[in-house]
Amino acid sequence: MFGSLLLLAMCGFASAAISSELDRHWELWKKMHKKVYDHQIEELGRRRIWEGNLEMINVHNLETSLGLHTYELAMNHMGDLTYEEITSMQMGTVVPSNVARGPSIYPTVNASLPPTLDWRDKGFVTEVKMQGSCGSCWAFSAVGSLEGQLKKSTGVLMSLSPQNLLDCSVNFGNNGCSGGFMSKAFQYIIKNQGIDSDSNYPYLGKSGHCEYNSHYRAANCSSYSFLPKGDEIALKSALTSIGPISVAIDASRPKFVFYRHGVYRDHTCTHNVNHGVLVVGYGTERGYDYWLVKNSWGVNYGDEGYVKMARNRHNQCGIALYACFPII
Repeated sequence: MFGSLLLLAMCGFASAAISSELDRHWELWKKMHKKVYDHQIEELGRRRIWEGNLEMINVHNLETSLGLHTYELAMNHMGDLTYEEITSMQMGTVVPSNVARGPSIYPTVNASLPPTLDWRDKGFVTEVKMQGSCGSCWAFSAVGSLEGQLKKSTGVLMSLSPQNLLDCSVNFGNNGCSGGFMSKAFQYIIKNQGIDSDSNYPYLGKSGHCEYNSHYRAANCSSYSFLPKGDEIALKSALTSIGPISVAIDASRPKFVFYRHGVYRDHTCTHNVNHGVLVVGYGTERGYDYWLVKNSWGVNYGDEGYVKMARNRHNQCGIALYACFPII
């Protein structure tokens, strides 16, 4: 009897210690990400979601230590959001049912392509941005590939305005924070004969009235092109000769949201793409091929804003389905 009571007491102390430690981490996490809730009931609900995500992260990382996964997870600023909230707020790429693919570039496949490539090292990639609670990923992907082409043609690296695209490309089939598509953004830039810089048309994280000013035009493009649908070899070849490429992926897997580092290999990932990102390189890590992908979820996501996504793995997450880029 005494032994049972002692065991119960010890369990109680252990539970209290765990709860106290979680309280401390919760407070640290809120402070780090500037989380403030309107009332205690809301905070309790968010805390419950956060604990569920934390448990998933810890279990996954334990499995990774046992060799069951090729990547690790970590808590980030989205830890108190539900799956539905993350999907609706962060994944705004909508492939048009009648997407006009335009001309397709079939790059020459060169057997002597370098084993690794990182356009950041060549100064073709601007800093990682934060789209916030707006489905504007398509706009960040589009300006990212145009920034690379601007650098290539003029030698100037400049952040271009995703807000310009949010506010002004509605007539081309985009819907601001409710979603859009990269080729529709390029169509707007071509017709508008330009896009403003980010400094002159700053990002607000919400849709507004079009305020494009041609006096602040920072870049233009004459056309755009898609790569062959689903062809990862073509994507690799084009990446080496053209520069960063806009792509759409399925980012709806919960583990993608909390990716930290390693090569993201997830057999549950589909070809139902919903998120626009930018491929800026490729390589191999611990025997696993990857695409180096720039996201728009801030530097607290992934590896300082980047994710290494599996390459040569049956077009995982649909990464090569709608690869496209502007032509200046």
